[in-house]
Amino acid sequence: MFIFLTIATFILLLIVASIRPVHSELSLFELERRVAIGDRSAKRVLTRESLLSDVASLQRVMVALLLIIVVLLGMVAFGWLIGVFVALFVALEYGAIARLGFIKSWSQKLYKRAEAVILRFIQKAPVVFRVIRSVTIEDDVIGRRLGSSAELRHLVNESDDVLTPDEKNLIVYGLSFSDKLVNTVMTSRDMISSINKSEFLGPLTLNDLHKVGHSRLPVIDNDIDHVVGILYLNGLLALDIKRSVTAEKAMEPKVYYIHENQTLSHALAAFLRTHHHLFIVVNQSRETVGLLTLQDVIEALIGHKIVDEFDTHDDLRAVALRK
Repeated sequence: MFIFLTIATFILLLIVASIRPVHSELSLFELERRVAIGDRSAKRVLTRESLLSDVASLQRVMVALLLIIVVLLGMVAFGWLIGVFVALFVALEYGAIARLGFIKSWSQKLYKRAEAVILRFIQKAPVVFRVIRSVTIEDDVIGRRLGSSAELRHLVNESDDVLTPDEKNLIVYGLSFSDKLVNTVMTSRDMISSINKSEFLGPLTLNDLHKVGHSRLPVIDNDIDHVVGILYLNGLLALDIKRSVTAEKAMEPKVYYIHENQTLSHALAAFLRTHHHLFIVVNQSRETVGLLTLQDVIEALIGHKIVDEFDTHDDLRAVALRK
């Protein structure tokens, strides 16, 4: 009878040891986020996930108790001498045997049938499982996929010293980059500096343009809704100031437009495709509402201002002479 009990207990030990509850691929943070927005299925999964750590704790306790019982029964059934070898065999090999495919498959089927009962039992005995948790080691579930960009932001914010402040900013701004629209970073219509196409680029005009502090200016035909070209100020440094020319003669006639509701990722792709550095931002009525530069987009991507080399010099000619 003791031999039969030893074998039966050993089989039960293998079944319990081979059980591996399947966790949701989503983390607790992501499940909580979905519950907060009213996802009922996420609420059920979250309740289950919150109890699986207790299932694991119960499993460890059961394995320890069954291992002790098998050893004691083996001593009684086979005697002290043989019982010692039986105990060593069980202690050293039960884990390897429990990992055999057919045992794992059978155990998982049994567990799936019994899981609802086990979870209800855990919910009804919180004090017992509080004690069990205090004497067992909780495993972290790894390998879960990220459920949303919000979760990655949370992980970045909780990373402590793993990431530097600059690295955190780069990741956070990068995550929100594709969601931002052109109209959130553009220079608004009332802030645009421009020059009329018929204006002569004499010494006084060049001096005024230099004071504006921009390296590119839209050239307009009477008003900002009619942009006819782009004036590159660094290209004006080679002009003979004794022979004034109009802005229309010196401008680049190609003008690129982008809609204010386009995303910044779309804008970046457009900048790279056109090899252009400045877009005129328009609305549904094709009216000019702003101005977007490649620098604006990159600053939104990396999360801080870029100091243009023209911003750091009082004399643009000094910039032109740099090698």
